[in-house]
Amino acid sequence: MLKQPQNLYAKKRLPIFAGIFFIVLTIAMTLFSVTQLSVIREFFSRASGETANLKVNTIGVIGTMPRPWRNLAQGGEDHAWRIQPIQNQVNALHPAYIRLDHIYDFYDIVKGTPGNITFDFSKFDQILDDIKATGATPYIALSYMPPVISSGSITDPPVNWSDWQLTIQKTIEHVSGTRNTPDVYYEVWNEPDLFGNWKYYGDRNYLTLYDYAARGAANARVNQSYKFGGPAITALYKNWFDAMLKYAVNNNVRLDFFSWHHYTNDIDQYKKDMIEVRNWVQAYPQKEPTLDFHITEWGHDSNNHSGYDNNYAAAHTVAGAIEMVGVIEKGFVFEIQDGKDPQGQANWGRWGLITHNDFGANTKPRYKGLKMLDKIGNQRLQILGKGSWVKALAGMDDQGTIQVVIANFDQYGKHAESVPLTFDNIEPGSYQITKEFLSGQKQQDKVATTAAQLQILVPMTPNNVAVIEMKKSQ
Repeated sequence: MLKQPQNLYAKKRLPIFAGIFFIVLTIAMTLFSVTQLSVIREFFSRASGETANLKVNTIGVIGTMPRPWRNLAQGGEDHAWRIQPIQNQVNALHPAYIRLDHIYDFYDIVKGTPGNITFDFSKFDQILDDIKATGATPYIALSYMPPVISSGSITDPPVNWSDWQLTIQKTIEHVSGTRNTPDVYYEVWNEPDLFGNWKYYGDRNYLTLYDYAARGAANARVNQSYKFGGPAITALYKNWFDAMLKYAVNNNVRLDFFSWHHYTNDIDQYKKDMIEVRNWVQAYPQKEPTLDFHITEWGHDSNNHSGYDNNYAAAHTVAGAIEMVGVIEKGFVFEIQDGKDPQGQANWGRWGLITHNDFGANTKPRYKGLKMLDKIGNQRLQILGKGSWVKALAGMDDQGTIQVVIANFDQYGKHAESVPLTFDNIEPGSYQITKEFLSGQKQQDKVATTAAQLQILVPMTPNNVAVIEMKKSQ
């Protein structure tokens, strides 16, 4: 999805009169003092953060390893975008779901005129076939308004709401019926609060958009089960949540999941989001037992940012994904591949895991970080001692090899740690320890212990990712 630049705040010019010069000067000095205080607080907050002291309980199996990072999204980069040219790279990430938006303005699905429309899914089928070839399931953002039925642009309401309703019905019937694809998610629109300036009231009421879409879903005759929801807002807002839940409950409208996006440097915020929304849903006992929650886009910045081309985004993505484990079922990494830079640069701070095809379709550090994270075993182990910067996840594979993924994310790029990593409850003997870092550097050591515990040190430079493997030596 194409993002808009951040809002620029207009600076108010204050007229200067001799009689109020002293007041203006006083205000300026006060603001300067507040700014200084804010900087000082930020400095001490960073300086007083906790360093990590990781301890893995090698017999403390929590359960099967959740993998929320195995969900990918692609936005409005290119009408002709296909997974096929990068099939091998995408397959290697083992995606469970792949989310698409811009389906109605990219794939010419709806043809005709208002009140007299037909449907052609041939172009859309190509990208659905690509998703199927990765082993993933489609997660479809029902956006934007098909141009032939819109009252204006692709973010405007339709001329006739019945056309929008029929469009949703036919889309679901095609994907979940004709194509017989199970477990598809249908998400109504994409960032409605930004794209189209929809509200949950007034003339441009998202609830109207959603209601007619839900009517279309109710009319669909399909063989496979699916989930239906939204609204994919730009962040988690309680006023939107309450409006959606009240409307769904009071009008008996289908709402299987509530979704939002979050771009932030605060790794802990993803978990905070989920805690908040689960508290809010308690006010709606009709929905609380069944409502799912998804972050359908996430990253460190919703605008172009140079960090997306280097280790910054890799560390952020791995640390963020680690903090989602056991808390967030689906978090969609945005996005799979860069669009093409109008200035002709291979790397232009775009969100993709992979560069544009014209520049070699090369994988970026963020892609490698996800691959490193996905090496973790299927049995989740208890790990304690994460810090303010260093996050970690521990697992064990079917052969008994233990993996620990460590990410050191610091938005300022300055914090380094030599992280103690202790393996508890092990058998005395010899072990092979392998350390692999984001740079590709690998180190193997054999260590021996006569105790039921083994400790190593892992040097973590700023914005780095490491995978540590420990297995018994033969």
